[in-house]
Amino acid sequence: MARPLRFRYSPEAWSDERVHGQILRSLDDNIGAESVAPRFDVTGGWEPHRFEMENGDVALFARRDDEAYWMGNTETPRALWRTEKFGWGEVPYQVARWAQRELLATLHDEEPWLAPFPHVSWFLLPVFMSKDGRRSTRAFFREHAAGFPEADWEEATQFVETFLATGVLDDYRYVMAGKLGTAEHVDRVRMSAAIGEFLAAKLLVEAGYAVTPEIEVSTGHSLDFRAEKGTTNALIEVTRPQVPQNRAASGPIAAIRDTAETKTSGQLAAHGGGATLFVDCSSFSTAQWAPIRAETPDVHHRPAVVYRVRPSGNVEGYRKGTVGLDLESVIDFAD
Repeated sequence: MARPLRFRYSPEAWSDERVHGQILRSLDDNIGAESVAPRFDVTGGWEPHRFEMENGDVALFARRDDEAYWMGNTETPRALWRTEKFGWGEVPYQVARWAQRELLATLHDEEPWLAPFPHVSWFLLPVFMSKDGRRSTRAFFREHAAGFPEADWEEATQFVETFLATGVLDDYRYVMAGKLGTAEHVDRVRMSAAIGEFLAAKLLVEAGYAVTPEIEVSTGHSLDFRAEKGTTNALIEVTRPQVPQNRAASGPIAAIRDTAETKTSGQLAAHGGGATLFVDCSSFSTAQWAPIRAETPDVHHRPAVVYRVRPSGNVEGYRKGTVGLDLESVIDFAD
């Protein structure tokens, strides 16, 4: 499975003839390609190229002096196979900005419904325009309402847009966008779990905490977030139970217990305690959530916060154990 879009760097000189012979001809021979005029200019002395393939793939190439950058959701020409890869924030700003404008324009041509959501479009661009995952990640929002039951795609996408517009996760864009994955087919369970991490970050930020994702701990594992405010420094692990009809569990309460037990007997057990478990039940319908909220069952780990987020902004939940986080302002607690 291809990864989210990154740049390849070539520390070599590229003439017009070499670009035509080793890039365009290579692509055209294998999958059919043409060189087209880039839609946008690039500053800094870079010479831009845009290649469009018969199968809908697109590739970008910027060169100057003795260096060049390549990015594309297509096959990589042989001449660039052994080049080193870099993230969006690791390449010259002019190149990253140009590539971003080119790809965003292409994305909105292909998916006009995403144009009203500029922050979702930009933040998730590395997967929305990836080689394998561009169709599945877009469909997850358009056809599956980003994993929210009883919601339409516009409401769900706007909810994510509003949070991403705050910019609090911008520095972690590649890591967080990549959590949606780049599989060819929609995996609603896995993609919903990724959205669950965005929701956890949203709750923590709105409660006044600074969040850092993917915290490595001494066991060699990574926990989802560190949340910091004043003297509080808490580690957070997020799990999102599958809805009952998609698993062997007999009902919603059994579903959250089974999912939480899997997490606590594995990653959290290895960590040795000290982390707060967030159990995100946002994939559950209102009817499935009702008995959980009414009974507030244990989830095999303390401290834990169990909650359900709706795209309307309503959040309900309960706590187990001593949760060292002040979340009263963002969650309507039943306990």
